[in-house]
Amino acid sequence: MPFASFLKKYFAANKKFGSKDRKQISHLCYCYFRLGKSLPDTSVEERILVGLFLCSTESNEILEQLKPEWNEKIHLTTDKKLLIIKYPLLIKDIFPWKDELSEEIEYEKFCESFLVQPDLFIRLRPGNEQIASQKLQRAGINFKVISDICLALANSSKIENTIEFDKEVVVQDYSSQQTGEIFRSLKLQTSNFKLSVWDCCAGSGGKSLLLYDINQNIDLTVSDRRESIIANLKKRFAKAGITNYKSFIADLTASNPELQISNFDLILCDVPCTGSGTWSRTPEQLYYFDKSKIEEYASVQEKIVSNIIPYLQPGGYLLYITCSVFKKENEDVVDYIKQQFNLDLVKMELLKGYDKKADTMFVTLMKKIL
Repeated sequence: MPFASFLKKYFAANKKFGSKDRKQISHLCYCYFRLGKSLPDTSVEERILVGLFLCSTESNEILEQLKPEWNEKIHLTTDKKLLIIKYPLLIKDIFPWKDELSEEIEYEKFCESFLVQPDLFIRLRPGNEQIASQKLQRAGINFKVISDICLALANSSKIENTIEFDKEVVVQDYSSQQTGEIFRSLKLQTSNFKLSVWDCCAGSGGKSLLLYDINQNIDLTVSDRRESIIANLKKRFAKAGITNYKSFIADLTASNPELQISNFDLILCDVPCTGSGTWSRTPEQLYYFDKSKIEEYASVQEKIVSNIIPYLQPGGYLLYITCSVFKKENEDVVDYIKQQFNLDLVKMELLKGYDKKADTMFVTLMKKIL
């Protein structure tokens, strides 16, 4: 269970906490988790205070009472704060798996990003760009314009009653939105016919929504192994105005010879992964992570791509995506695909989000040789 869901249930069962209490408790817990694997022998109380100091940029009433000497230095940079706390903590202790990282990751910057709460990013759907921005302005909600279709807001922003999700805007991380650049290049290459697309690990359907907004002239099929996820996807598509698509439920880690689907021009494969590129949003995942999970997920990913590539048209494209920073889930799986199947590498890119208060993702486009 994500920690945010646990907190929601906990506060629902304990009505004694007011809104200020809930906000403070949540913040202290997340500060604790943001220290990752560092200070393993430190008491819970000390760890919370260290996390609060390193993760805060403004004066804090708790630090003022318990660590006033830290509170006075709250505006210093992280490296200077580490010298002040007098604990044996190095920034690399937060995330100790440097040797497992994809090559382009800047290790210390990535480690430091865990101390920062990422932004909330929304994508403005076609025709709603001005409407959504005006609604936010009228509600007095601050936002930063990232591009013509992307806005960044504080993660605590309450916007669900201000703009219509999935109809006017889509909540979608900045890096996830960047996969649209690959979709746009495919649109140019396939402008004379209807593109057949299979989003094979569709989840909530965010990538399919993005592709649809770029090119509505697609023959879309979506699948996932979880019936509840597909049910939620259908509700989301209905709000978004997407009605012409096919859907089915399948576990693609196993062979499915009974699948009644044709070959596709594009298979979008956003595979299950460690999610390590998103852990600054869910730092409890970092805190509890076991390194053995990397191999487990890499094995799952190889099984999935092995079972979907046979459904790719000659000359068709495979778009392989993870929200992982681990090489075994990224470059190593791409190497596996190149060795085992008749696919050429078109583009491979690590979308760095750790320096933008966003997620980090890995995307690879491959083409099946004619």
